[in-house]
Amino acid sequence: MELNHDLVIDTPPRDAASVVMLRDGGDGLEVLLMRRHADSAVLGGAYVFPGGKVDAADGGADVLARLDRAPAELQPLLNEPDLALELAAAFYVAAVREAFEESGVLYARRAGAVPPLAWSAADRRQAFGELLARHELRLDTQDLAPWSRWITPRRPSLMNRRFDTRFFLAAAPHAQEARHDDVEVTEARWLTPRAALRQYRQHEIDLAPPQIISLMHLLAYADVAQAMADARRRRPPLIQPESIENEGTRTLCYPGDPGHPVRERALPDPVPTRVVWRNQRFEPPQGFDALLEGG
Repeated sequence: MELNHDLVIDTPPRDAASVVMLRDGGDGLEVLLMRRHADSAVLGGAYVFPGGKVDAADGGADVLARLDRAPAELQPLLNEPDLALELAAAFYVAAVREAFEESGVLYARRAGAVPPLAWSAADRRQAFGELLARHELRLDTQDLAPWSRWITPRRPSLMNRRFDTRFFLAAAPHAQEARHDDVEVTEARWLTPRAALRQYRQHEIDLAPPQIISLMHLLAYADVAQAMADARRRRPPLIQPESIENEGTRTLCYPGDPGHPVRERALPDPVPTRVVWRNQRFEPPQGFDALLEGG
């Protein structure tokens, strides 16, 4: 991926939602990364968490009626007191819908029965509300833990659009297999956070800053239970990167960094408060070695 140097975006960011899907593997906690189609206008070829833009239909009455909790219960969990109840609920819907469309994994239940464990390409393309109604499904918002909120800066480093994305942490549902849709995403990989960061360091995969920092955060957890418990205890932080140019080197600063206006850390140690663009990669100021050693 190439670094943007002159692009400045003055339009408001688009609302988006993403699911950081986790499972326990032989080497510990694993996270699902999906490779965006190389021709995609947004981060083409990069590995991302399943997600995408919030659609108007995500806040429709027919879809919101399929939630397992009322919007008034969901809104406080996002740590955004001024957010409209219906929009707060729409973020949950969008997260579940996008995860389903891209990976085929559906966070939903049917009263008295297990929902289908495999879905066709036609199912994944069908209007989401119609799919839920046809199979009498209710969305499992309780499986999703709000984890963080990222707002793309007006001067993005790698993207050509701005997004206001709510990230949700979620354990992969039992007996469902993640499969790429071959439309928006062309590959699905389950990797430990350490393996993903090593592959990024070795130029085997491309990652954007929110994924890089999120993977560094996930290094702290031994398994899914620990990660989910911590996410449910914490209030999801707001992360608005600040970009600094120093002698031609781009640095992205996050809350708690001396170069960021917010002095309180958004994420715990040892997650770095800044990353630096070197060798066509964003990395911690001291490099990846210290962060990734020992595992």
